[in-house]
Amino acid sequence: MEIKLTALPDNSTCDLTGNQFGTEIVTRPPTIIYLACSIASLYQKSYNQLRGYFDAKFDKLRDWANPEIVLPHMTEMIDTIDNILLENNSKQEPLIMQPVWKTEGKSSRLSENCLDVFVWSNFAFVELFMRELRSLPISRMTRQARTVVWLFKMLYDFSQKGQFYPKQIIDDYSYNTLNDKAFAVSGIVTRSFMQSPELTKPRIKNSEIKNIILGGGQNLLSPERRFDAIISNTPELFY
Repeated sequence: MEIKLTALPDNSTCDLTGNQFGTEIVTRPPTIIYLACSIASLYQKSYNQLRGYFDAKFDKLRDWANPEIVLPHMTEMIDTIDNILLENNSKQEPLIMQPVWKTEGKSSRLSENCLDVFVWSNFAFVELFMRELRSLPISRMTRQARTVVWLFKMLYDFSQKGQFYPKQIIDDYSYNTLNDKAFAVSGIVTRSFMQSPELTKPRIKNSEIKNIILGGGQNLLSPERRFDAIISNTPELFY
């Protein structure tokens, strides 16, 4: 599992009430590779079966690097991925472990109840970049749309050959957008998935941090990192 440590609230939700706080999630391209591998592994001994989900028209789609050619097929790509996931719903598995640390609004003060952890399955994670695309006209190649293309192409290639080349797919289909990240979603988006008592009131209190970081470890933290800085600059947590 990949671990993503996130702040609660993020900039998009910090001015809202506590039960509306959310966390930003920034996703790098390797996460999409792990995601594609986790789905492809369901067909590693029967990739021909996976081929049945893909319309034959994609066999004739030659210029995947041209957004004008790819964009008209986005709805079909989303539907194809949905069908694969629905057929294997009982086989989803953990992909992302997301610890959260909660502050008092915009401040750098930890809330009394400040730490908890959430786990995203591989199928649930797909919703982060596909849900919005289902409800909007797809007229340009956004990062979310590009992520759909990456995932679709990886699974499509696997269905054809029993393998795919993720670095080539990511590099060749950048659509003039930097590949430093696949996509990012704000807390306004993630909170609809994560809403729970644990998001509003994380289970671990700040008084427990001294029982988690032991042996003076707080003195080794790097102050330029936000969470590290809060721990390092709040010595009373360890009294």
